[in-house]
Amino acid sequence: MNKIRDLDDTSSHPTYHVPALEKGLDILECLAAHDTPLTQAQLARVLERGASELFRMLTCLERRGYIRRDPLSGAYCLTLRLFELAHTHSPYQGLLQAAAAPMRTLVDEVGESCHLSVVHRGKLVVLAQEESRGRLRLSVEVGGTFPLLHTASGRLLLSYMDEATRAETLQQDEEYKTLTEEERDALEERLAQIRAHDYEYIVGESNDGVRDMVVLVGTPDSHLQAALAICSLSRKQKSFLNEILPALRRCATSISRAAGIVV
Repeated sequence: MNKIRDLDDTSSHPTYHVPALEKGLDILECLAAHDTPLTQAQLARVLERGASELFRMLTCLERRGYIRRDPLSGAYCLTLRLFELAHTHSPYQGLLQAAAAPMRTLVDEVGESCHLSVVHRGKLVVLAQEESRGRLRLSVEVGGTFPLLHTASGRLLLSYMDEATRAETLQQDEEYKTLTEEERDALEERLAQIRAHDYEYIVGESNDGVRDMVVLVGTPDSHLQAALAICSLSRKQKSFLNEILPALRRCATSISRAAGIVV
């Protein structure tokens, strides 16, 4: 009788070496494992390869959009290309399914419309909205894109990005490029405050009299993060802090758990 092989035993599987592919994967994995960008020389040292040996592969990966080279330092870092590939098939479908019921409960509880947004290609994208049944209600276009710097949801998500990701995102933001040093410093202070308070609240940014409050769906370290927001014309600040904020946080926690982002 033939012995059944262990499914984890790959010793009998043929091994085909593809040096060029392995070299490219080594580069991507190395960049993913480091918090800071690496130069060609640093990559060569870590991977124990010759610097000239990596040149053509680095050029190819940069041309295909998998890595980005800083023009000043010459260091390389990953782009979001791999993330986009991994999430080609409705990346947020699970999140949307997990958010539907909690968002409906939130709207019923506070009587205000809410919406869910994420960062995609440097813009804030509205994934879903649950409208209030009230006669006077605010609505946001699902699928609409908005600037990160001038939306409460965009700033909240920026505040939770790691430094490298935030720097890359801002470097590609056309509005950020127009800011003065003082304005950039003010933005950093604002993002730090948002992160410390664990929410963003602002009045009159999108439209006169409109109050926006946003909390994070996910955790600072989670692979997927979204912004859950409520906009209102009628609520006052005290009502937002005492009623809306706790309800938003409960809803965000419910979505995170249902989506498997947190246990």
